[in-house]
Amino acid sequence: MKSQWRTRAGITLAALAFAANYTPWARAVRALPDTLYLSSGQVHVMQTGTLMQAQATAGAVQVAALEGEQLGDVCVSAVDDGEDSVTFSLLGLIPIHETKVSVAQERTLIPGGQAVGVALKTQGALVVSKTSREEVVSPLRVGDVIVSIEGQAVVSASELAQQVNALQGDTAKLGVLRAGKEITVEASVPVDQTDGKRRLGVWVRDSTAGVGTLSFIDPQSGAYGALGHAIVDADTGEMLTVQDGALMRATVVGVTRGQTGKAGELRGSFLKEGIQIGSLAVNGAYGIYGQIDEQPDNLLYPEGLPVGSRSAVHTGPATILSTVDENGPQEYEIEIVRCFAQEEPSQKGMIIRVTDERLLEKTGGIVQGMSGSPILQDGRIIGAVTHVYLNDSTQGYGMYIEWMLEQSDGVAAQDEAA
Repeated sequence: MKSQWRTRAGITLAALAFAANYTPWARAVRALPDTLYLSSGQVHVMQTGTLMQAQATAGAVQVAALEGEQLGDVCVSAVDDGEDSVTFSLLGLIPIHETKVSVAQERTLIPGGQAVGVALKTQGALVVSKTSREEVVSPLRVGDVIVSIEGQAVVSASELAQQVNALQGDTAKLGVLRAGKEITVEASVPVDQTDGKRRLGVWVRDSTAGVGTLSFIDPQSGAYGALGHAIVDADTGEMLTVQDGALMRATVVGVTRGQTGKAGELRGSFLKEGIQIGSLAVNGAYGIYGQIDEQPDNLLYPEGLPVGSRSAVHTGPATILSTVDENGPQEYEIEIVRCFAQEEPSQKGMIIRVTDERLLEKTGGIVQGMSGSPILQDGRIIGAVTHVYLNDSTQGYGMYIEWMLEQSDGVAAQDEAA
């Protein structure tokens, strides 16, 4: 009898083990994230299928079955700050998966959507091309940033020309930023026989300007985030370093619709009016950041919206806030087609598709200048538009708002320290 009992128990356990590893609902559970980040009060749906039971351990979250859904599909509600874990088990007996949950205090941001002008003055002088003079063999490369000459700081392109012409010898030691590292090179600075002035043999630039979209304002710190990607030099493709800069009030004066293989763009005006609304402290891979001086008066959500964590972003309907004409920011419908699980910052966290006929008629979808448009879902701000598909202007990428907040929080911390 004992032998038969053991045999039956073994078969039963083997069957349960098989079910736990190879049935569709078990595979769905294993596909769940190992970690989940939520804000207080946020609810996240966990689709596990049938025969599964879920239980939280520490009290930071509550787990409950969804009414009207399949048995096993549950919602995880963040009720208190702290760390927790949700254990999924087969019939409450065999643990299948554990998701660690981190709950942070709910945070509110004011979504933007306004067109803004960006005026940036670079640190030093950016090398954008070399001259064709045969007598000048320059060690400089396109994309180098000249920050000093013979130990003296280079502030602007015009000042660099004066510093070179004032040299007494035919060579000069230059401090250069190359690929994020500062190096020293020795360059030839011969006298040009046509005008008697010394030349370095390169063309340089020290400023740029363009139009983008404001993503958010932090009402607590006054920090803002915009663009969702870096400002790069049009000729070199290099990310520009910031010496000084300003966020300007801008108006959209025209739109070039996107075409297959070529992105459209917003045409904006801001330099003529010259109304500064904020500083520009950081030009980073995930946007531009600084302090807002003058809050826009055409905010669609002046009281702000709670921040949605990347773990809770899901496929389906959403909206973006963008300015594409003289009417200012408007809310447009989109669909989130795909979400990517990420543990590190990336500009491409989700694929979005424009579904709003008004926006499609006006721009054809996503165009240059709309980068930074905040993405809203389920009453929360979850991200910002970053890129458009060149072969399909109705689709593009968005990044999770959490990655932008990491950068803007750093700006706010620097201001507090100063």
